[in-house]
Amino acid sequence: MKRSAVKKTVAREDILRDAGRVFSESYVKMLCAKGHDFLEQGYEGSYTGDSEGKRLLDCYTSGGVFNLGRKNPSIIQRFKKAIYETDQGNFVMPSQEKALLAHRIAGFMPGNLDCVLFGVTRGESMDAACKLARGFTARSRLVTVDGGCYGESGFALSLSDRAGREQFGRLIPDVEVIPFGDIEAAENAIGAKTAAVVMEPMQAENHCRSADPGYYQQIRTLCDASGARLIFDETQSGFGRTGTRFFFEQTGVQPDILIVGEAITSGIFPMTAMVFTPELKGFFDIHPLIHLCTFGGHDLGCMVALKALDEYDRIEPWENARSLGDRLIEDLGGLAGNYPDLLSSVSGKGLLISLKFSSRDAAEGFCRALRVEGLLMNTGKVDPSTVVIRPSLLITSEEVSGIVEAVTKTLKGMRKKG
Repeated sequence: MKRSAVKKTVAREDILRDAGRVFSESYVKMLCAKGHDFLEQGYEGSYTGDSEGKRLLDCYTSGGVFNLGRKNPSIIQRFKKAIYETDQGNFVMPSQEKALLAHRIAGFMPGNLDCVLFGVTRGESMDAACKLARGFTARSRLVTVDGGCYGESGFALSLSDRAGREQFGRLIPDVEVIPFGDIEAAENAIGAKTAAVVMEPMQAENHCRSADPGYYQQIRTLCDASGARLIFDETQSGFGRTGTRFFFEQTGVQPDILIVGEAITSGIFPMTAMVFTPELKGFFDIHPLIHLCTFGGHDLGCMVALKALDEYDRIEPWENARSLGDRLIEDLGGLAGNYPDLLSSVSGKGLLISLKFSSRDAAEGFCRALRVEGLLMNTGKVDPSTVVIRPSLLITSEEVSGIVEAVTKTLKGMRKKG
């Protein structure tokens, strides 16, 4: 056993050393700061593990991708079967798989979001949405709110509140950023030159910030009055994570374009989508090839997504997310009152929850200590002094109790060290 353990440790150290050598030394330092300097092994259901055999309740889930758990058995089984039935397909040509999934998504979506363009990454689908909005309206201005996070490609990066953007030079022009929740600023910004208003209705990486329903409704009114389109990105808040199928249902507002992320396959296959109203399809009727993606609508991936949607409908995990999420937020909120010097606030909806710490170092130290207690969490990208909790939507009541116990023990330990 000792010899095997030594081999695993050496392999881990070699891989991390290679990562620093060929990719980025600061990347490895960042992993170490948060206790993420391990090799994932043995992941299944609500759990992942490390190469030393330690089991970890996965509350990171690759940014909320694994809504239905790691290696969901039903989806995996469909994936295995699909390998022998199809391949990628010619990406510019229609197929039964693409058609079935597009129809299935339209039926799954609330409202009249009936049209679909498939992608592979979040940023790519956001880029397609911005191109569509600009093309449809024949306008160029994009209005977004501060604190958003949409991806790393052209339009997506230009819209994101990302540290270090200035290093890349000039990004997409004619993008205006206004304060989130400030309706007066929105009234001044949204007008006859606005192609679209873009936002995450819940900003997962920015302390799960959201607004009262009235704010979204006023934004919808401003868009309707000016002819601008409304784009919501629900890459993290969608597919049941906040207690409804999509968070926009809780706002009373339907967007014109919705970005959905890799949770559409529960992380089994890389897929995202831009879902939009029939009105906007009119632009595609005239200009069909405004956005192409070699692996978008991958026929094999479509079959995986179809099975995942079947599972979403069968299980309705948003019910579990709502009930257990309410309990988790209440219990963690009580801890904030007991440890105000460390944990200032708790926010979120369903099983998309954020803990606000006194500093970035404190948030990273919390993640590092949590790993010892058997939990995997990550800090927020926009606000690095926060820690985001986004486990599988299938977690149990006992596992929620385990999260509270581990967080409590970790906060106690941090106070003693402080």
